[in-house]
Amino acid sequence: MKRTHLPLNALRVFDAAARHLSFTRAADELAVTPAAVGQQIRALEDLLGVVLFRRTSKGLELTDEATAGLGALRTGFLEFEEAVQSMQAGQSSHVYTIAGPREFVAEWLAPRLAAFKQANPQARFVIVDGETTDFTEANLDLAIRWTEGPGELEGVPLGPAERVVIGEGEWISWPGDASCEDDEEDPSAPVSVSDAGQAVAAALAGMGKARVPALLVAGMVEAGILQIVGEAEPCRRGYWLVAPRPQWRQKKVKDLVAALTAA
Repeated sequence: MKRTHLPLNALRVFDAAARHLSFTRAADELAVTPAAVGQQIRALEDLLGVVLFRRTSKGLELTDEATAGLGALRTGFLEFEEAVQSMQAGQSSHVYTIAGPREFVAEWLAPRLAAFKQANPQARFVIVDGETTDFTEANLDLAIRWTEGPGELEGVPLGPAERVVIGEGEWISWPGDASCEDDEEDPSAPVSVSDAGQAVAAALAGMGKARVPALLVAGMVEAGILQIVGEAEPCRRGYWLVAPRPQWRQKKVKDLVAALTAA
């Protein structure tokens, strides 16, 4: 039976635009221009002979024809990903590629990976620095992100979403500190750093006080390296272990997730 030629690139663009209901945000996700997204959508509409989006005063809306095919399309993409994972499984069944914030990997993740490797000597790890690393481009199995939740990914929290104050003096500002409020660092702060790890280092050096993720410094507090001021406070974000569904459903990933989230 002859298979119909599938415009996979255009369908991928359609899926992104449908999720965001925005050509601009779809373009950001796909690292192309909004004009390129629009061209792909128009070409797909011409090929299919249907209109996929309509513009309203509130923005983009999916047509009934687009909605009718979207579920099957996304299921198909998941099955494509699972097929690729299955083909890779024999070669990489014990290799884990994990992305995460550098300071959290050093303080929290590395000791737990070492314990996992003791119980699973065949395991190998590739650690990638960064919270926003693309799963496909980096061939990731898992990622650790400082976020409000898994979003469109599968995921579990690695601990309570809490922050603590360390150090004394004037405030040390970093972008993630304000993630409990407005996602912007304080431009008036006397000391500004780029991430939580630098905020911890600056506080330890006596440069001021900082609000940092409680889970990040839990080991330092337990070891007596630093002390927290007051009590932990709830925070909108926390550290989450996340992955797309195909990776999340792999046995090797399930085993590692279970080990990292064990009480």
